[in-house]
Amino acid sequence: MKLVFLEEESAVSLTNKTPEHQVASLFNRIAGNYDQMNNLITLGTHKHWRTVTMQQLNLKPGSFAIDLCCGTGDWTLALAKAVGPSGRVVGLDFSDEMLAIAKQKVAQAGYQDRVTLIQGDAMSLPYNDDQFDVATIGFGLRNVPDANQVLREMTRVVHPGGQVACLETSQPTQPIIKLGWQAYFKLVPMMTKLAVRNYQDYAYLQHTTAAFVSAKELVKMFEAAGLVGVSYRTFDLGAATLHLGMRPFN
Repeated sequence: MKLVFLEEESAVSLTNKTPEHQVASLFNRIAGNYDQMNNLITLGTHKHWRTVTMQQLNLKPGSFAIDLCCGTGDWTLALAKAVGPSGRVVGLDFSDEMLAIAKQKVAQAGYQDRVTLIQGDAMSLPYNDDQFDVATIGFGLRNVPDANQVLREMTRVVHPGGQVACLETSQPTQPIIKLGWQAYFKLVPMMTKLAVRNYQDYAYLQHTTAAFVSAKELVKMFEAAGLVGVSYRTFDLGAATLHLGMRPFN
């Protein structure tokens, strides 16, 4: 299937204009190579980003967490380890092929009793208000049709005092670093063409990475969704950013 890249109507919309069914098909196609290519593209640094992120989450044994756009389940498993046998984690994704790989990982880790994997829409979560202690999304916010709606949903389903976390690619602000970052990500489709003979799908992922909002703009989106105490930290000179926010008590 040919992917259609449509330009954003305005900076205000902050949505991914590629049709959702095409994005779902893309992730189904790349599922088998996703982990391999994620390691290649980030040079393995995504593991460190996630480790640091886990240290910032308000998780304890018995917590209830939801991981949106969970993909092949690496962050879901990290959450499951943190909440322990008495806790629960939901991993939600729209790609059945990604979820199939995540299911294998959950079984290998022996976490079937604490992890539930569901196919669903991050913009319309099948949960009532005030259900979770923590809601996370990793490298998925730039691929949903409406990032603002996803943040509103994440805010809705955590209880007052609950935490929302987003780990996402970002855009360095220092001019020289930004030029190097842009040059590297232009090479990503060629790298994947050589590694897995898949140019077009990773050209799309490069496009969404380059087009996503800045770290400061994402802070405003967190606040517009109703979150407070919003903070962020960058990794690798701005290649990725962790944003954290809390649902207020009133």
